[in-house]
Amino acid sequence: MDHPNTPRENTTKNPSTWLFATLAIFAVIIIALSIWLISVKSSLRLLEIEKEEQRIALQHEVDSLINEHNRTKAAYGFLADSLAKKDSIIMANAHEIRLLLDEQWEYQKVKKKLARLQTISQSYIRQMDSLYNVNKELVEENERIREEMVTEKKRVRELNKTKEELSGKMEQAAIFRTFNVDVKGVRNRGSRGEQEVDKASKTERIKICFTLAENSLIQPGAKNIYIRIAAPDSKILIKSRDDAYSFIYKGERLQYSIMEVVDYQNVDKEICVYWDKRDTQELTRGLYYVDIYEGDHQIGEANLVLK
Repeated sequence: MDHPNTPRENTTKNPSTWLFATLAIFAVIIIALSIWLISVKSSLRLLEIEKEEQRIALQHEVDSLINEHNRTKAAYGFLADSLAKKDSIIMANAHEIRLLLDEQWEYQKVKKKLARLQTISQSYIRQMDSLYNVNKELVEENERIREEMVTEKKRVRELNKTKEELSGKMEQAAIFRTFNVDVKGVRNRGSRGEQEVDKASKTERIKICFTLAENSLIQPGAKNIYIRIAAPDSKILIKSRDDAYSFIYKGERLQYSIMEVVDYQNVDKEICVYWDKRDTQELTRGLYYVDIYEGDHQIGEANLVLK
């Protein structure tokens, strides 16, 4: 009874076994593929990191080379101007490499260009050294000449300074000096001559007397002496505001009260001049200031008090 059923049980179990076996194989394959994909992804990430590190390293090499190149130019100063063309080639190559590193790039291609740039840079330095050595003797010779010129310029400056001091002393010594400057208010008394007064209401003329001192350093001849009289309100007593009644003092045009032409012959010269009040003019009481000029120099001064 049992034997006839045995083959049917075996037949029923065989399909299930094959199904489980197939599923197990697929599972193993899927697991293996997953592990492989993870490994590949990890490898790619490592390659990207390595490539970025290479890019940064190459960028650093370019920057270091250019920085060193700029330091070399600065160290050699004006000599670098003679190699301006090669300098522009170096900078252009560095710019090209930087552009490549910012875009899609190949390590070997960039490395080759960087090696070429390093070769050009080294050639630049050798040429610069050669120029420096050639120029060194000229620099030393120029330095010797410069020192001689500095010494000579110093000597010339000292001579000019001495000359200027002497010239200044001569100019100062060749200025008119006045003494015995005296200012008075006077009025006419007809045949009895003039009378000194100290009241503003009675003053008709202002008399100014002084002596031009002897000075052998002044060129003899006719000299224009100008006198300005300032009233108590600081206004100058003038004949007219026309330029004909003015003179130039240190570049400025000034109106004068009196102008006297003096024949100076290098000896003491006594001078007296008058300022005449107009009939319609009234003098105010107070302090009057009198200044005497010749050329660009104020050579005398005095005061007058009218009551």
